[in-house]
Formats: sequence, C-alpha cells, structure tokens
Amino acid sequence: MSPDHNKRGLLASIRNNFIAGLAVIAPGVLTIWLVWNVITWMDGIVLNFIPRRFHPQTMLGWDVPGVGVVVFLIFTLVMGYFTKGLIGRTLVHWGERIVEVMPVVRSIYNAVKQIAETILSRQTPTFDRACLVQYPRPGIWAVAFISTTTRGEIGEHLAENGEMISIFLPTTPNPTSGFLLFVPRRDVIELEMEIEDAAKLVISAGLVYPDPRGKRARTRRPALPTQPDAPKP
Repeated sequence: MSPDHNKRGLLASIRNNFIAGLAVIAPGVLTIWLVWNVITWMDGIVLNFIPRRFHPQTMLGWDVPGVGVVVFLIFTLVMGYFTKGLIGRTLVHWGERIVEVMPVVRSIYNAVKQIAETILSRQTPTFDRACLVQYPRPGIWAVAFISTTTRGEIGEHLAENGEMISIFLPTTPNPTSGFLLFVPRRDVIELEMEIEDAAKLVISAGLVYPDPRGKRARTRRPALPTQPDAPKP
C-alpha cells in the first residue's frame, strides 16, 4: 500500500472522528451558549432598573450571573398575584385605557398582547395535524399544518369551492414564519406523522425524517367538523 494511500486514509479517519465528535459536542455547546446569552441579556436589562448599591458586584465584590433572571421571575410572580385582585385589575384596565388613546403605541401594545395571550394561554389552540399541499404550483408538494375548517366571512365567500380548511405553510428552516392558506380539503393529503415530526422535517430542510421503525400505534384524531356544500345556482 502506497504512502499516499495511507496518508489519505489517515486524513479521512481524522475527519470522520472530528465530525463524530462535533455532532456530540455541538448540541451541548450551543445550548449552553444560548442559555448564557439569554441570562446575560436579561441581567443587562433588569439590573439597569436596580440601584447600583444593590448590585451583586457592589455588595459582594464580584458579579453573580442570573440575578436579573431571579429578580424578573419574582417580579412576574408578584405582578401575577397582584393583578388577580380588584385593585390590580382596575389599575391594569386604567393603564390600557391610557394606551388606547396613543395611536402608534396602541397598535404595538394590542399586537403584543394578543400574541402573548395566544402563546401563554392554558387553552392555546394547536394545529390539528400535518398535511401535504401543492405549493407554489401544481406538482410541487410542501408540508403544512391544518388549523381548522374555514368559517366566518371567508368560509361563506369560498363555499362554492366545497369544504375549505385553513392551513399554515411554514418556511424552512424557520417555521415561525410562513403563509396562511385557505384550500379545498380535497386538495390536501393528510399525514399520519405527529406534528412534532413534521416540524422537525421542516426545520431540518428534509434531512430528518420520522423513523417508521419507531412508529407507535396512534389513535386516529377525530375528523374536523365538515360544512355542507353551498347549493349551486
């Protein structure tokens, strides 16, 4: 065996070992980095509202990471307890009435409030199931998530197309952005995979597929309520 072949084999082995080690280390390192940056970011914001004489570096002589996070959690708990009472609800209502008279601030506040209530609600609506839909043209399929049966004014205007459903078509690799589409149910292929598996497929750009060998028995979800087709003139 030639020296060049042995050298290439050694380099390939080193490369494979490095990639294998990187695959093991990267998730942990990235997680620690993200958590550390979030803690540092929150400390930088919260400690600006605390007098300097009460900072850990002033009282103890050294910095203590995470103090801002603890203060924020305690403040949030106190505010949650306070707003449950009559006085707290009255003050919140009074503050919202002040915000309502501010044109720009009103729009931002209402949007943020609606998003927060949707995300933090105990009864947050979730997607019903994953599906395949032809997008952006016939013959090309994309993974989407079924939201619900199209109702209200939109459902009435589109009733002539048969039963319509609302779906969310996420983008890759950031599934928090995407498109809201209203499509006929007959043009959608419903999938058996879980919502989490479909989200992993989207985030990984098709690199992570659900393992069919590990597929567990699933209870079929009840079908979405259907709407009768509008009578055609």
